Amino acid sequence: MPEQSTSDQSVDTRVRVLGHPVESYPEMAPEAERGSVLRVTMVGEDVLHRRNRDVEEGRFGTSELSRLIDDMFRTMYVAEGVGLAANQVGVDLRLFVYDCPDDDGVRHVGHLLNPVLGERAPEATPLVLENEGCLSVPGPHAELARAEHAVVRGFDKDGTPLVIEGSGYFARCLQHETDHTLGRLYIDRLSKRERKKVLKRMDEMAEDVFARREANAARLAG
Repeated sequence: MPEQSTSDQSVDTRVRVLGHPVESYPEMAPEAERGSVLRVTMVGEDVLHRRNRDVEEGRFGTSELSRLIDDMFRTMYVAEGVGLAANQVGVDLRLFVYDCPDDDGVRHVGHLLNPVLGERAPEATPLVLENEGCLSVPGPHAELARAEHAVVRGFDKDGTPLVIEGSGYFARCLQHETDHTLGRLYIDRLSKRERKKVLKRMDEMAEDVFARREANAARLAG
């Protein structure tokens, strides 16, 4: 999921890492310092359009899994995103990373494996219509209704259970990334007409997006 497209983001520096408040935190998650930039998959690639595999118990706590999360964080920053799912770097696993603000200016950073979006009564979960985009649909945004609040349950990379709750823009991020692990892009929730318009705009905008990502990767490496 790309960075918020509006210009009214708060500068509040409060941070929650894996759901827990911390007093201070660097500009980029430490994982990104260890990671490498991976290719971001594009709409139409099979891994984006099917439910991905759950991370099995035997993979928790492995160096392979930690390295993947490191790479995903670095790739997310290079692509100017606030969330990134494993299938967006071509890996068939139900996993995403995030570094996303909520509407109150709190920054949320972490990762979540095998995410399950909690169910809430409709009257307790008002829908909000806002612009949404996707790193795998580079460039355009479209208005999409999402729940104002979201609760997602899953695990950290060591297998510790997590419950991550968000509101506003962060709730949208949690829903967007959980959708990815189930093989659903945000454009799949649009009307056929709107989806076609988004894909046409993507064709017009993608080249500039790719050039900006290359420049970001070079700047980060330097």
